[in-house]
Amino acid sequence: MQRKVSEINNRMRVSFDLDEVLFVSPKTHKTEPPLHFPFNRIYKERLRLGTPDLINELQELGYEVWVYTSSFRSEEYIVRLFRHYHVKFDGIVNGTRHLKEVQRNNATTLPQKLPNRYHISLHIDDEEIVCKLAGQYGYNVYQLEAQDDDWKEKIIAHAAKIREREHKD
Repeated sequence: MQRKVSEINNRMRVSFDLDEVLFVSPKTHKTEPPLHFPFNRIYKERLRLGTPDLINELQELGYEVWVYTSSFRSEEYIVRLFRHYHVKFDGIVNGTRHLKEVQRNNATTLPQKLPNRYHISLHIDDEEIVCKLAGQYGYNVYQLEAQDDDWKEKIIAHAAKIREREHKD
């Protein structure tokens, strides 16, 4: 059992923003089929096509997969929504947790996301400001923009490059 704990602690973490990254509009992006009634009334968000496959594949490849969002959706809401897609995250940081654990009592306003505070090696986001601050605050980011049919492969390849670089250091 001790070996498994140390293996888990050494796993590289990849995090995803929710809005405009995993949650997208079917008007602008290909999406997973909507949930069936009554769940489609509770969980109105639509997942980018391939989201469950990507998250499960990353975990099979040995990555921890987290959500890091500035939204204030509850952790329970996120867990329950993704459970319908057979996805289980290894960690969740929402706006409430970020304010409590990162911003705390700092007089200076910190960025809305600081993935390195949670030992996240790669964060996937759409917001330009989050991506621009990566160099200044010392975290790796992959900017996901418009509809991209190859987004899953690109993220897996980017994560592999970072993992390889981290293992060399």
